[in-house]
Amino acid sequence: MASRDSILNKIKAAQPEPTELPDAPQYGIIYDDPVGKFSEMVNLNGGVAELANNWQDIRVRLETTFNEFSNRATTIPFLADWADFSLNVEDPHELEMVNVAVIEGEFAVAENGAIWVSEKHVAHRVLPFITQYLGIVIRRNEVVNTMHEAMERVNISETGWGCFIAGPSKTADIEQSLVIGAHGARGLSVYVLNDH
Repeated sequence: MASRDSILNKIKAAQPEPTELPDAPQYGIIYDDPVGKFSEMVNLNGGVAELANNWQDIRVRLETTFNEFSNRATTIPFLADWADFSLNVEDPHELEMVNVAVIEGEFAVAENGAIWVSEKHVAHRVLPFITQYLGIVIRRNEVVNTMHEAMERVNISETGWGCFIAGPSKTADIEQSLVIGAHGARGLSVYVLNDH
């Protein structure tokens, strides 16, 4: 037997008995106003958070903010006639012309302003990143307190793909120069829908 095999066999024989992992600690941060904290964090991340009473309210805000832009796309049926760019494309590269995309997020996180976006509400994975301006609608009752709560809700097997989006694209260098819109959406508008 080679000395290598002898050493490996001695290491295998000297392994400790397996032990169960400890329970993961539960971090009980609960905000008095999770929607308020979420909105604060979206704004801090460089986005704009707005409360909306209903879908029509969101539509009015979109028309006020983005009607000057062409190539508006959405995956939200209520806003379909507001959009002038079809997402029915074979090649996602065709989406490079999208100026404004409005999608729905599944849930959001108060502590950091992140929004979980999955293929359930996105026609093409690249859409939230290739558009110049991104709008995300999140329902008020889908705002959780922490990332710990959020991760308990993530289920990739259900959708195949998903990611957290927190603010517009940005990067900073060693000289502490922050650039917004560096390699993705230049602006993020979040509409918190009051769906009582």
